[in-house]
Amino acid sequence: MNQKIWILSGAALALALTACKPAMQPAAEKPVPVAQAEQQTETVSPLEQLPFYQQKLSSTPYLPANLAQASTNCAVGEAASDTEYRTAAQTDYNNFGWEQRVAADWEFFGTDTVLGRVLVIDYAEQDGKLAYRYLANANSHTQLYEPWSSSKVMAITGAVSQARQAGVGAQSLAGSVPVPDLITSIHTYKPFGKADGNSNAIASYLVNLAGREYLTELFHERWLKLSVPEVKLKGAYAQEIFDPGVNNWQDMHSDQSAPMPRLSDNQADPSYLPYRCETCGLTGNKPMTTLAEAEWLKRLASHGREAATRHPGLTQADIDSLFYGIGHSDKDHQYGGMLMGISRVLTDAIANSMQADNTDSKQTLDSATDGNWRVFQKIGWGPSGTRGTAEMVMLAHVCLPDYQGGREFTLAAQTSVPGDEEIRVNDAAKQMQALLDNAMQALLKQD
Repeated sequence: MNQKIWILSGAALALALTACKPAMQPAAEKPVPVAQAEQQTETVSPLEQLPFYQQKLSSTPYLPANLAQASTNCAVGEAASDTEYRTAAQTDYNNFGWEQRVAADWEFFGTDTVLGRVLVIDYAEQDGKLAYRYLANANSHTQLYEPWSSSKVMAITGAVSQARQAGVGAQSLAGSVPVPDLITSIHTYKPFGKADGNSNAIASYLVNLAGREYLTELFHERWLKLSVPEVKLKGAYAQEIFDPGVNNWQDMHSDQSAPMPRLSDNQADPSYLPYRCETCGLTGNKPMTTLAEAEWLKRLASHGREAATRHPGLTQADIDSLFYGIGHSDKDHQYGGMLMGISRVLTDAIANSMQADNTDSKQTLDSATDGNWRVFQKIGWGPSGTRGTAEMVMLAHVCLPDYQGGREFTLAAQTSVPGDEEIRVNDAAKQMQALLDNAMQALLKQD
């Protein structure tokens, strides 16, 4: 999940990945050779020795007490009479310019980005339909940044949608490995079922299957219809690519299969761009915005409830595999997917907003929601030699049934601190904690 980018003779050199831990994620095309990377994994980095990193950033997530149902539905309350929300029909997401038609307060979280950028898409029910309001700070929702590993959500859904259009879906086998195992391993950075925990290599395999032109088009004319043309996903996550040994996916429940031709080199995709391509700028070959990331995830989370904005190539079964890892083979876990995404930064921020003297976030969340809360998340981080900074990104969907009548929201946030040493990621993560603490206090303020 962390990546470090150095400028060397005009090209970006990415440090390499570990197999079972959040690893240095190359944003460029020239990572350290695999043999050298494997040697590096034997040493625990200074970052990995820090308490905040261990206890908050890379820790396993809290899980709800009640996991009887694997559902992306969320019982949200009625929109308050003094707060404006707009439905999909009122916003008309199917035509460009919808960002100007949403109910929005682009300075709800403040007029500066001292701590970072944050955007929340807040849900409510209005006349029996889902309605939304968009909340940000300092009009930062259109500002480009490096999404790091948070963009792997896009790689996953893009690959699965290509498979679905070819006749199978997420509940398939890539060789001998269940695709839901791969999805979960991307989020946990550990072996899961038959997946080996090499998140970067798996994500590179999936982005190659999806195709970078297709993924970028999903941000624009094919689906989201964003107004920021620079948003794209044209890079990769590692030189090493997961190899299932076959060029097809086999449905788990039938004899149906679909061609899924793998690449042995990311650059074999004609739409691949090097990190510092002529049109890429300092944010690299997959620049995104808080609005781009949050809108993508929001539409996945509301797939079963909001027909107008569904991903064009996915079914609810595919969504369930992304969010819960449905179809996984790991005998030690009930669920996988985004539910198992590492980090406790956001859940602590939510619990802190619920209880001023919070000392047990899981207990606080369970008590407030009868154990039915859900947080689905994907984080990313890394030090960037290109920008001279260390950064963190959080992408998440949250359901808090029964709390304040039922709250649901999708969130994207990004923080950055000066200094491109890997250990400075810890400071970016602490800044993310402060940013989310403030945001959750404002969003979930007590009456």
